Amino acid sequence: PIMVNWGQIDTVLLDMDGTLLDLHFDNFFWLHHLPRRYAEQRNVHVDQVIAGLYQRMQAKQGTLDWYCTDFWSREFDLDIIQLKNEIGHLIDERHLARVFLETLGRFNKRRILVTNAHRNSVDIKFARTGIDTLLDLVVSSHDYGTPKEDQQFWHKLQTATRFDPARTLFIDDSEAILESAHQFGIAHVLGIEKPDSQKEARVSQGFTMLNSFAQILDLEQPQ
Repeated sequence: PIMVNWGQIDTVLLDMDGTLLDLHFDNFFWLHHLPRRYAEQRNVHVDQVIAGLYQRMQAKQGTLDWYCTDFWSREFDLDIIQLKNEIGHLIDERHLARVFLETLGRFNKRRILVTNAHRNSVDIKFARTGIDTLLDLVVSSHDYGTPKEDQQFWHKLQTATRFDPARTLFIDDSEAILESAHQFGIAHVLGIEKPDSQKEARVSQGFTMLNSFAQILDLEQPQ
C-alpha cells in the first residue's frame, strides 16, 4: 500500500489516458494505426512515411497542438476522430479505475478529470467506458488554451474550480506534468508505473509511482 493521508485531501485531480484508461489504445493509434492509414491514403508502404510522421509529431511534443485532434487532422489530411473510432474496441480502463472512482465518491472526495486530450477524444473515451458518470467535473486543457505542462493551466484551473493545492491529490502518467503540478504547489502527487498495459513498468527518480489503484483504495486507513 501507498500511504495517502486521506483526511487531508478534499480534491482528487485525475489524468485520463495512462491513468484512468490504458495508454495502449493511444500508443497503438499514433505509432501503428495512423501511420498505416496515412500510407494507404498515399498508396505507399508505411516504411516510407513512418520516420517523417514521427518527426513531425515529436516536434510538437509538450505543446497544445501535440494533443489536438483538429490540428493533426489538418496536418495529415486525415479524419483523426474517424480513425480513432476504427480501433475503438481497444479503449479500456486501467485495473480498478472504476472502483477507485466509486470509492472516492462514497467518501465525498471531489473527482476532477484534468486531461490534455481534445474534447472530441474525451467524448470517444466516455462513450466506450462511461467513466464520466463517476466524475464530478471534466476539464480539458483545450478549454484553457494551454497544456498541463504550463503553469498557466494550473492557475486557470484553480480559478475555475477553487481547489486547495495543499488538500489536493494529483495522479498522472507524465513526469513532466507531475513536475508542473508539483511546481504549482499541489501537495500530493503520484505517478503511474505502467500506463500502457502492453509495455514494461517504468521507474521514477522523483515521484512515488502507483502500480495499481489497489494501493490507495483504503480510504478508511488510520490518519
